[in-house]
Amino acid sequence: MNHVAAVIGVGFVGRAHVDALRRLGIPIKGILGSSKERGEESRAALGLEHSYATLDELAADPTVTAVHICTPNNVHFEQSSKLLRAGKHVLCEKPLAMDSRESQMLVQIAAESKRVGGVAYNLRYYPLCQEARSLISKGAIGVPHTAHGSFLQDWLLHPTDWNWRLEQKLGGDLRAVSDIGTHSMDLLMWLTQKKITEVCADLATMIPVRRKPRGRVETFKKADASGYDEMPMTTDDYASILLHFQDGMRGVVTVSQVSAGHKAKLGFGIDGSEGSLWWNAENPNELWIGRRDSANGSMIKDPALMTAEARPYAVYPGGHTEGYPDTFMQLFRDFYEYVDKGDLSAPRKFPTFETGHDEMLLCDAVLKSSQEKSWQPVEWD
Repeated sequence: MNHVAAVIGVGFVGRAHVDALRRLGIPIKGILGSSKERGEESRAALGLEHSYATLDELAADPTVTAVHICTPNNVHFEQSSKLLRAGKHVLCEKPLAMDSRESQMLVQIAAESKRVGGVAYNLRYYPLCQEARSLISKGAIGVPHTAHGSFLQDWLLHPTDWNWRLEQKLGGDLRAVSDIGTHSMDLLMWLTQKKITEVCADLATMIPVRRKPRGRVETFKKADASGYDEMPMTTDDYASILLHFQDGMRGVVTVSQVSAGHKAKLGFGIDGSEGSLWWNAENPNELWIGRRDSANGSMIKDPALMTAEARPYAVYPGGHTEGYPDTFMQLFRDFYEYVDKGDLSAPRKFPTFETGHDEMLLCDAVLKSSQEKSWQPVEWD
């Protein structure tokens, strides 16, 4: 892979991107932090070559071929559009933009710039998620008829928990749905290869007032104890969404960031006419297989036993656990291998800007459904 990368944003997920790029052997020229001081501090801690002072400086660096954007949602459009027009490939954290208008524009800008845009729906890349998709496509559970998705967390359970995602101007009109619900809906559509056509959404704000710390707050970490301000909340802590898919398939997704004890429980169940598959990310190396007329079973992640399509996404032999950090590496490998081919008309295996736009269209329908308390169609372009 003949690339040089840079990363914008050096919080929790930015460091995950740095780690995965290093594992792939892709050089990282530098990082851009939220301030010059924060960027230099992170550059030194990560042992990187350079800390950019501004987005313009990064965009003008001719040695950088691809940029990973790991920043709050409200700056994704500005950063992605500028970098694409500067000739960089872009891999952006989700959600791709603040709304579907912005995401549609980014799809167009990427095409006009003849550059590749990817979105970090990395949770597709657990080895057994790849295996489940392959098994479903081969008819191993018959015809899928129902899909169950959930993503449960507890990191925003207390009124004193805080993160930039809680601020509507930074994260958007939806929070749990756009942050983790899009992961779940993306996974269900990708597994079954069927799009969601209608939604009926129930959203709730369980904690109406939160305490915003006056000190720095990093995702999944406690804030500095330096006082707080009370802030009214309008975005969703919880959502349950009934789903209609293509070909009459039905489903439901439940997401929560206030479910005690669940740290990152992304799960799915796909029920078919001849069997079912169930999995969750807190036990990522086991896939449960349900049968009506014979004993149920479970598959432990083992590349020697996986389908040919899924096998390349399991790096280690059976009995050797693979988890969250590996999903970024596998997504980035797909992304950079595609870029290396130089054929923008070739099929793309990784989640694209089009994928990110699709998720914003789903968010539009979810928000309208919640507001109007009715079923709403997904207005696919």
